[in-house]
Amino acid sequence: MSFNITTPAFENGANIPKVHTCDGDDVSPLLRWDGEPKDTASFALIMEDPDAPGGSFAHWIVYNLPPDCNELEKIIPMKRHLENKAIQGKNDFGKIGYNGPCPPKGEEHRYFFRIFALKKKLPPESINNGTMFYEAMNGLILEKAEYMGRYYRKT
Repeated sequence: MSFNITTPAFENGANIPKVHTCDGDDVSPLLRWDGEPKDTASFALIMEDPDAPGGSFAHWIVYNLPPDCNELEKIIPMKRHLENKAIQGKNDFGKIGYNGPCPPKGEEHRYFFRIFALKKKLPPESINNGTMFYEAMNGLILEKAEYMGRYYRKT
């Protein structure tokens, strides 16, 4: 079985429901993953928009998810330390937690939820933006899975 991430909120490649965007309640969707490598020590997740005007833009970063964790429930609180000992890093809005799709009006953007199975946990205060997320994982990635949604804001 291969490493896989899914959500019941929308089909892979389909439109992300308004409730998960800046035009709605801006709450995170339920995410589930399975098929991780047996030597996984932790998981790290990023949601990013590669179509943002300034280049790839991180909307959500969660890391040090325990190896026995296989989902993030809907509506994760906007706090740095989660009950399962995972840590939310700062997104590229400069905030802790999830900030959903919010492309410029009249544009459709793609949003990738990427989960990484890692060889070990990351340093607790190591991630304060999308670039630091990837730098912190350098050499630690066992496997990656991704799921994509789209969002269009009317003019």
